[in-house]
Amino acid sequence: MGRIMAVDFGDVRTGLAFSDLSNTLVGEAFVIKEYGVDRVASKIVEEAKSRGADRIVLGYPKNMNGTTGPRAEKSERLAEKLRQMGAPEVVFWDERLTTVDAHRILGETGRFGKKRRETVDAVAAALILEGYLGRHKAHD
Repeated sequence: MGRIMAVDFGDVRTGLAFSDLSNTLVGEAFVIKEYGVDRVASKIVEEAKSRGADRIVLGYPKNMNGTTGPRAEKSERLAEKLRQMGAPEVVFWDERLTTVDAHRILGETGRFGKKRRETVDAVAAALILEGYLGRHKAHD
């Protein structure tokens, strides 16, 4: 089994996180700066292939009441584009509050302003991946 990749899709920056080879920990996280679904999807597929990911966990932003809105629709469009481009399996993961948690974590570590904006999406992707790995480890 290959690595697992998590994606926190954003309009300007998209956070990516990859599991370690044993799929138990977040191994690396970073941000890509691409605009538009086609370009973002292409970069995600490229990164997934180069790092040996065979599953993409795509953050699915639900509203606090469990409904979906425009951001979830954007994630659905990205998932469809990824599938069309031959990406590995794509699964959705409820990402409510991951960006809020990422901002809190970065604030606690003294990251503010531009430094925070540059890394918050990578931290959010790592939180998505941690949640996914933790849930699947508990069910194994």
